[in-house]
Amino acid sequence: MTRPANVLMDATRARDLIRAFSGQPVLVVGDAILDRFIVGRVTRISPEAPVPVVKFESEHVRLGGAANVAHNINALGGRATLIGVVGNDAAGDRLARQLAASGLDAVGLIRDPRRPTTEKVRVVTERNQQVARIDYESDADIGGDVERAVLEAVTRASGAAKALLVSDYLKGVVTRPLIETLLATKASPAVPLVVDPKIPHLAYYAGTTLVTPNHHEAEAATHQRIRDEREAAQAAEDFRQRTRCESVLITRGEHGMWLSAPESEMAIPSVAREVSDVTGAGDTVVATLALALAAGATRLEAAVLANHAAGIVVSKFGAATVTPDELAATF
Repeated sequence: MTRPANVLMDATRARDLIRAFSGQPVLVVGDAILDRFIVGRVTRISPEAPVPVVKFESEHVRLGGAANVAHNINALGGRATLIGVVGNDAAGDRLARQLAASGLDAVGLIRDPRRPTTEKVRVVTERNQQVARIDYESDADIGGDVERAVLEAVTRASGAAKALLVSDYLKGVVTRPLIETLLATKASPAVPLVVDPKIPHLAYYAGTTLVTPNHHEAEAATHQRIRDEREAAQAAEDFRQRTRCESVLITRGEHGMWLSAPESEMAIPSVAREVSDVTGAGDTVVATLALALAAGATRLEAAVLANHAAGIVVSKFGAATVTPDELAATF
């Protein structure tokens, strides 16, 4: 069932769609995360415990989660609007500044003084090897005034969007009323709603256009192994039936992707040439999918473009982005 990428979509069509990304409005809603990296050299083992001693060299921050999805959309030429929740804290301020530095508007960040901004602090060596990670987070669902503010912001913004995207990192922003509001307020039935899912929320995604589990999530949701294309096809069909979504795209790492949609069911082979870091690759996939659908791509064409974008981003360190020129050059 696997076909070469150039059979699935020719270079002319791919580049036409990539040019059409420009200015497409996409609403991104979900768990915004601040990724902080502390970089240093490991020269010895601590005498206090059997752990490496990292000599500090530098620190930098990047956008993660829904914020990284929005960043990817803008980097590809689209126009992302981000709605998320942060704490009333220094990390929330830093996330807002990082959004502004990346050309994104922070007005969609809703402050919740009862929870911390979701922040992942990674200690890494100068060779990009991760030593430890510290997470600051609350995974309790938003509610009360904060949830009402999120739903009101979604209602105001969804009518202007050509595609809607939910980035679910299970940090409390994605609730059933959120999905219901997105489905009810989008401009027309033709506007796609793409979801990067988490297994505990599968029941929320009924009626959505395209859900993108990785192979581990698909296995967990369907209680079956995925070792080849036949098993991927069965898992995708079972996933569609369980969630009652329209289409499923299972991402399978070096094995590529499996698309199950009403008009297409097939394997999409991986195009990654060198894998440096898979952090944030799922963000790039859903960002490219939503932007391509907004630009008029079919679900198969959007999946092929997303597959190529993922092949680029995994060659970079940390949560990274892809430019239109980089993506066009792969066809």
